[in-house]
Amino acid sequence: MRIAMVTDSFYPTRDGVVTSLCITKKGLEDRGHEVFVVAPDPGEEHRLPGVNYFPAVSFSKYKGYYVPIFPSNKREILESLDVDIIHVHGVAVMALKALIAARAIKKPLVLTFHTSVGDTMQYYSPIKMPREVSDRLVWTYLRYLLKGPLAVIAPTEPVAEELKRMGVRTRRTAVIPTGSDVGRFNPSNDGTAVREKLGLKGKKVLIYVGRISFEKNIGEIVEVMPLLDDTILMLVGKGPAEEMLRTKAEALGVGDRVIFPGFVSDEELPSYYAAADAAISASRFETQGLSIIEAMATGLPVVCVNERAFSSFVEDGKNGFLFEDNMLEAIEKALNASSEIREEARRTAERFSIAASAKELEDLYNDAIMSADGKE
Repeated sequence: MRIAMVTDSFYPTRDGVVTSLCITKKGLEDRGHEVFVVAPDPGEEHRLPGVNYFPAVSFSKYKGYYVPIFPSNKREILESLDVDIIHVHGVAVMALKALIAARAIKKPLVLTFHTSVGDTMQYYSPIKMPREVSDRLVWTYLRYLLKGPLAVIAPTEPVAEELKRMGVRTRRTAVIPTGSDVGRFNPSNDGTAVREKLGLKGKKVLIYVGRISFEKNIGEIVEVMPLLDDTILMLVGKGPAEEMLRTKAEALGVGDRVIFPGFVSDEELPSYYAAADAAISASRFETQGLSIIEAMATGLPVVCVNERAFSSFVEDGKNGFLFEDNMLEAIEKALNASSEIREEARRTAERFSIAASAKELEDLYNDAIMSADGKE
C-alpha cells in the first residue's frame, strides 16, 4: 500500500505529532508499506530528503512551527505520489489542503486528531479573544472539518468521547493509539552517566519530557518544588515557557533544583528516563501522552493529572498515580513507589505495541479504500 502522511508539523519541529508520525511510519514500513511525508516547508536549511513540502512561513507566535499559507500545487504533489490513501496528522492548514486535494484526485482520506487545539488558542492565537469565544470558534471549525474524512482516529477513548460530547459528527471514529518502542525504553537502561553529568547523585529526580510550553501546566509542578526536599525537577525539552519557568523557580527559591537539560536526542533519551525516580505530567492537554508511556516502559512510577488521555491507562495506586488537587501527595507516593507499581507500569506500556497499532491502521486503511471504491 502507498500512503501519504500529511502533517501540520515535522522536523525540525519536535512535538508529539512528529513523534507519533515517525513511529507510525516505521510501523507501517515494517509491514511492507510505502509511506510518503508531506509537510510545511521549514526552509532550505531544514529540508529532509524524500519529504514533499508545501510552501510555508514561520509561525511568529511559536518559533519552530511553519504555516503553509501560500497557494501550492497540492493536488499535483499528492497526485504524483500515486498513493492509495491519505492520512492527515493534525487539523490546521495542512488538513484543509489535504481534504481539498483528496476530493480533487478522488483518494480516500483519514485523519488523526492529535491536538486539543482549543487549549492552545489563548497562548498562540494571533488574535486575542476571550476563552469562551475562541472555544466556540474552534469547535465550530472542528465540527466542519472532521465530517470530511472517511475516518477520524482518536489516540484514546476519552478523546473520542470528547469529540462526540462536543457535537462532532464523523463518518467513523476509530480509537488507535500510537505505539511505543518498549524495546528501546526499558528498565535495563542505565542513567548513571546522566546523573553524573547533571550532578544528581544522592537526589530524588522527577522528570518531565516534552515541549516546554504554557499549555503543559509545568508551572504547577514548579510550585510544589519548595515542599519536596532533596528532589530535582528535570525538564527535558525546549519551548517558549522556559524563561517564565526559570523565573518562577528562582522566585520560589528552587532555581538550583529545577534544571533544564534542553532538547535531548532520541538516542540519549532512554538514559534520561533511566536517571529519574519518577515521571510527571500536569498537562490537561494530552490526547495520548507518549512521553508518559515511554517512562512507564522504563519502569518509572508516573504522576499525571486526572484528565483526558491519562485517565485511560494510568490506574491510581496500581501502575502510577493520578491527581486533581493533591499533586504533592501523588509525587511523594511515586518517589517512594514499590517495585510492584514499577513492574505494573512496564506491563501497561507493553500494551502499546507499534506492530499492533500499525496492523489496526492497515485494517482501517483497507476499510476506507473499500468504502471509497463503493465496495461497502
